Amino acid sequence: MTAIKVIKVLGTSEESWEAAAEEAVKNASESVEGVHGIEVEDWTAEVENGEIVEYRATTEIAFPVKDAEE
Repeated sequence: MTAIKVIKVLGTSEESWEAAAEEAVKNASESVEGVHGIEVEDWTAEVENGEIVEYRATTEIAFPVKDAEE
């Protein structure tokens, strides 16, 4: 049986919420192996002078936990 671990990662982008979610996956993939799922928990943004200056995607990233016998 494979155990799955889920971590919360905040991705940011000046372009879009989709790019922010992609950034979250990219950052998580740099420190964990086998990322195979993402759930976007929340979309938020920072606003200055009536315009969005930073998109934020709060995500949950799933990956398998390595078996100690491997």
